[in-house]
Amino acid sequence: MIEGAKIAPLLKVTGSPLMKIGLFYGSTTCYSEMTAEKMQEFLGPETLDIHNIKETSLTRLKEYDLLILGISTWDYGELQEDWEAIWDELDNVDLKNKVIAFYGQGDQEGYTDWFVDAMGLLHDKLLPLGPRYVGYWPVEGYDFAESKALTPDQSHFIGLPLDDESQFDLSEQRISDWLTQVVEEYLELTAE
Repeated sequence: MIEGAKIAPLLKVTGSPLMKIGLFYGSTTCYSEMTAEKMQEFLGPETLDIHNIKETSLTRLKEYDLLILGISTWDYGELQEDWEAIWDELDNVDLKNKVIAFYGQGDQEGYTDWFVDAMGLLHDKLLPLGPRYVGYWPVEGYDFAESKALTPDQSHFIGLPLDDESQFDLSEQRISDWLTQVVEEYLELTAE
């Protein structure tokens, strides 16, 4: 795993402790969970707390400066079961001005018409609650037909798409590059 040392200085604001990032994921086959663990390894456990949404109250979202939400897409563009179970509760979470980044697991080959759709559904579900988003990721390097996780101009995903089925060898570098981007964008956004 590539070390997160290059972004550690970014996380420390002069005279204050490291920022705290909360990562909340749902995982059925452990891919989203393994991604969360890789992200924690990269940023360090003193910076990134990981929470399985199946076992964690949504009230914990308010404890963090920056949120990373991880979701996988199932079958024909469906939500991961743990996210589906709390879907309606998300309407009552206070996310006004909260900074959020997304990552999603999907299968470009087996479900090319629904690649990381659930990530797009989660993004759109939370949008009316007033969060600010960081971590949009370019579509280059992916081979899919359709996705609900694209920006309107279809040049970027609304978060980091991972395909540990067919592009596992690319995931670690994507994760490290994306986390660096997310932290830099967060710091730029909150400095305004």
